[in-house]
Amino acid sequence: MQVSKKDLEKSQIELTVELSVEELAPYIEKGAQKVSQEVKIEGFRPGKVPFDVLKQKIGEMTILEEAAHIAIHKTIDEVIEKNTLGTQAIGQPQVNITKLAPNNPLEYKIIVSLLPTIALGKYRDLNIKVDEVKVGDQEIEKTLHELQEMRAKEVLMDRAAQESDKVTVDVKMFLDKIPLEDGEHKELAIIIGKNYFVPGFDKKLIGAKREETKKFDLPYPDDHHQKNLAGKMVEFEVKVKGVYERQLPELNDSFATFFRVKDLAELKKNLQENILHEKTHQAEMKNEAELLSKIVADTKFGDLPEAILDSEAKNMMLELEQSVTRQGGKFEDYLSHLKKSKTELMMEMLPNAVKRVKSALVIRELAIVEKIAPTEKEIDEKIAELKKQYADNQEVTKMLAEHGYRHYLTNVLTNEKVITQLKDWNYAPIGDKQKS
Repeated sequence: MQVSKKDLEKSQIELTVELSVEELAPYIEKGAQKVSQEVKIEGFRPGKVPFDVLKQKIGEMTILEEAAHIAIHKTIDEVIEKNTLGTQAIGQPQVNITKLAPNNPLEYKIIVSLLPTIALGKYRDLNIKVDEVKVGDQEIEKTLHELQEMRAKEVLMDRAAQESDKVTVDVKMFLDKIPLEDGEHKELAIIIGKNYFVPGFDKKLIGAKREETKKFDLPYPDDHHQKNLAGKMVEFEVKVKGVYERQLPELNDSFATFFRVKDLAELKKNLQENILHEKTHQAEMKNEAELLSKIVADTKFGDLPEAILDSEAKNMMLELEQSVTRQGGKFEDYLSHLKKSKTELMMEMLPNAVKRVKSALVIRELAIVEKIAPTEKEIDEKIAELKKQYADNQEVTKMLAEHGYRHYLTNVLTNEKVITQLKDWNYAPIGDKQKS
């Protein structure tokens, strides 16, 4: 078997593989046997058709094509492994048969994407400032008010709408007296005092009664996400369907018991802990992003292969789709709201995909350079912890026992250890001023 190697752009190589007539012969035999099992020829049992009879019946090229697929399947891994020493192949290789004819060698080409070369810059003593996370009384009070809003009792009223009422409306929107596409909304709920439709819309409903229709114009902000409306004067025709008085419950111990705590003091304590946990998590994400961004900026990368960028962009798209679905929305509606196709949105994600790929490559290189990796004991302990956590889920338990999951978990724990080490090397103590 002869193999020639050619370097391509964007961290790719092309391998041309040739199998001689003699090397191909056993694969032709296997190909004929496989084809004969699938073709019914009168007088012969499946898999027992003589080669010459089979060739006459279905043609020699059909047999050769099957032989070529078997040969490629058996040889490609060894070829890639031997010709990518010192680097790492990623993604699925592209394979094309370039020469295939009776009594001739088989030639096929493989295009393989490789992890790019990396030259790490400074990654210690970056002195990243980490601010202390605190929760103020106003934040707790704001969350308490939101809980009040959630528990509000809504009573249908036979009167004009007032501040803080909920008003249900049918809305028609026009631009220069022409109805807007997607500009009609039925049974839209508006709480007067909350500017979440368009600034000033809610105030226009004060004084309106059920079955009353109001017409008014409002300017859309210059930075509105709907570019076709940004900075434009939009005409509204609004029919009031119902006016509801929202009666908020009193903030007392009785209110707190709904949230399965004994009194208001305990509810406030729980809220303080939850807010602190969320703010701490957000701060950690921000600090990690700043830390990795500094290291990435000082690192030199070879060309990033399109395969890895495309894969990361698809992962980001999947994460976004799952997030929209978890919040009860439909991804198709989300795309329609943005007036973008999946392809257009993925193109917009590419710059962030590049950042994520570079960060991942830096973490991987640091793990190699600094010899950072979890011990077998740590991996075993994590798997044992997960088995205990998901003891009632047979599907998860089965997955945890697979070798592939152990490899995945090793990568996850390695990344966590690298990030922890980077924090130790680069975070300034809380309260210290950042060095110049």
